[in-house]
Amino acid sequence: MRIGVPAEIKDHEDRVGLVPASVRELTHRGHEVSVEAGAGHGIGISDADYEAAGAKIVTGPDDIWAKSEMVIKVKEPLSVERKKLRPGQVLFTYLHLAPDPEQTKDLLASGATCIAYETVTSPTGALPLLTPMSEVAGRMAVQVGAHNLENANGGRGMLLGGVPGVPPAEVLILGGGVSGANAALIAIGMGADVTVMDRNIDVLRRLVAQHGTRIKTVFSTQHAIATHIATADLVIGTVLIPGAAAPKLVTRALLQTMKKGAVIVDVAIDQGGCTETSRATTHSDPTYVVDGVIHYCVANMPGGVARTSTFALNNATLPFALALADKGWKQALKDDRHLRDGLNVHAGKVTHPAVAAALGYTYEPAENALA
Repeated sequence: MRIGVPAEIKDHEDRVGLVPASVRELTHRGHEVSVEAGAGHGIGISDADYEAAGAKIVTGPDDIWAKSEMVIKVKEPLSVERKKLRPGQVLFTYLHLAPDPEQTKDLLASGATCIAYETVTSPTGALPLLTPMSEVAGRMAVQVGAHNLENANGGRGMLLGGVPGVPPAEVLILGGGVSGANAALIAIGMGADVTVMDRNIDVLRRLVAQHGTRIKTVFSTQHAIATHIATADLVIGTVLIPGAAAPKLVTRALLQTMKKGAVIVDVAIDQGGCTETSRATTHSDPTYVVDGVIHYCVANMPGGVARTSTFALNNATLPFALALADKGWKQALKDDRHLRDGLNVHAGKVTHPAVAAALGYTYEPAENALA
């Protein structure tokens, strides 16, 4: 198979779809890999490193998109990239279509086969290709939240862990999944007063088993959110419904009860955000203020630590990339129902039920696309 890896063009996005070790695995199996010149420079990977692994270095993205049977990326294709897609081509990347009707419309018009990392499942029901970036984003959320609580950044002027004689900041984490659990780990380590809310009692039990009395857990209800958000200094939103838009747990009315200079980090922004006032921001301009509350809603948070994120992501995506290349996309999806869950768009049809429901499209089961 001819595989292409373009350089990412989203704001401050230095992650790359394949690292040299992944390229070597693919070329060793007889596949051709083309990498856009400079694609890895932002994380310290040179063109020579890719060439040593068997890749061909291509100047500019046009040949990558025109000649590749499968394009492997990290972030969703932007408008200029979507115009380069064609029928029969496979796109393997994060898509996050539910809150993005324009991208969905363009992918449908392209006729391409689009497989989304974030909806590939595992036998346990987990999301193995979303997990590594959720781990990164959860840990980063505490880091950027603490930074924005500083006076110089408009925050309340609080040190997350406090000092002897001065209480620590109150951190409220909405959702105890992968991102939430990783946020809790770092916030506890920094000495914050941490509360995690979730509607799954088993999730809360696991957090208590891990952290003991260093963490507070609360079953999530509207009343509980309203009660705890009024005293929180940092709110981290991590709720996720696979493939669907995130629920709006924090309304504008609730926002107005928060402390001035408090911070919201909306990790769920890729799926539309879990705060009514959330809108996607960039690493160049990451925050804005509504009703005195700082909002950090960067849609590609892990891109801020691109080297760590790229290697973590490749560890997870490589087995699936190998299956798609070795077997061809259709046979690979037939053989693996969990990879098949990643098929979001194929030949002008929406093939994921949550995406179809969120955007009002007719759902075409992936099995029909493979028939």
